[in-house]
Amino acid sequence: MATMLEGLRVVEISSFVAAPLGGMTLAQLGADVVRVDPVGGAADVRRWPLAPSGTSLLWTGMNKGKRSITVDFRSAEGRDVVTRLAADAGIVLTNAVGRPWLSYEALSEARPDLIHLQIEGRHDGSAAVDYTVNAEVGFPFVTGPPDHGAPVNHVLPAWDMACGLYAATGLLAAERRRSRTGEGARIRLPLHDVALAMAGNLGFLAEAQLGHDRERVGNHLFGGFGRDFALAGGRRVMVVALTTRHFTDLCEVTGLKGTVAELERLLGADFGVDGDRYRHREALAALLAPWFAERSLEEVAEAFRGSAVLWAPYRRFTELDLDGNPLIGEIDQPGVGRLRAPASPLDTGTGDRAPVPAPRLGEHTDAVLADLGLDAADVAALRAKGAVA
Repeated sequence: MATMLEGLRVVEISSFVAAPLGGMTLAQLGADVVRVDPVGGAADVRRWPLAPSGTSLLWTGMNKGKRSITVDFRSAEGRDVVTRLAADAGIVLTNAVGRPWLSYEALSEARPDLIHLQIEGRHDGSAAVDYTVNAEVGFPFVTGPPDHGAPVNHVLPAWDMACGLYAATGLLAAERRRSRTGEGARIRLPLHDVALAMAGNLGFLAEAQLGHDRERVGNHLFGGFGRDFALAGGRRVMVVALTTRHFTDLCEVTGLKGTVAELERLLGADFGVDGDRYRHREALAALLAPWFAERSLEEVAEAFRGSAVLWAPYRRFTELDLDGNPLIGEIDQPGVGRLRAPASPLDTGTGDRAPVPAPRLGEHTDAVLADLGLDAADVAALRAKGAVA
């Protein structure tokens, strides 16, 4: 896993989630990703959540496996260092805006076959972040309880995540073309377009165009049968029947096969299809709720064992059982200490999926500059001028 992209070098000038995730995705596959920050760090260097030491757990989480260099973006010497880095690597990933010297046009003068991917807010170049994009695309009005009138934001930065993975894919596609043709690439990736693309891919935009205003359904599964149920003792589980087999097993395990068949007859429904299970979801849930309410989590787990029913208990992050999952390893993270951390979720079967810590801010400045051919005196001169730190 750590050698699949060996030999690929990427210069990343970024902050927050989308661009750092794109770079980390490549780093975890073996690329040499050099994150370039301004002296003192970018805006995300102390972004919450924080470790007791004040170290950002978001920053360390998004920069695992990279190298770090800090440069004074305001100085001519600092900008020259970044330009030389970009020319040497040949691939630039950035979400920095308002810096003409970081543009494709400027950097490609130093490397004509440069691959440059710029993450932006909107296609017109105006600013946007995940939280504002989510608001204007429409998802907060289909999220939450049916009787809730106000918009409901979700905690997961879904558009940043999709954008970061699109960025990694786009860079790899451009690099493949360059390896065949020698051509570089200028790629723009607006975050708002990522959200629109996914809303379209999932059918939300077509549904709206055809005149249907998506309803809020709370914790129900839209278009099928699935919802949360309360258990004895206060725990809750999510149960999903995506197929007829799932639903049949759910009815058999709960002992409600005959009752559900009678309800089906009375309603003139066909519970063998998603649509009727969804349309009559409240009636079905009312039949199932008492079965769950009488049982503990352990009893539900035992009852569903060996069945096709899709289900899971609701857990807090503090309750997650990470033992035994090969994705999770332990790292010694500077500024935090011993910490469990994920490797790449891509499993190639090699067994080598150990996570690599994020660097200290500016940790590799000397080494990265040495890669450019600068000797100790050159580096000392840059440091004396404050061009690097």
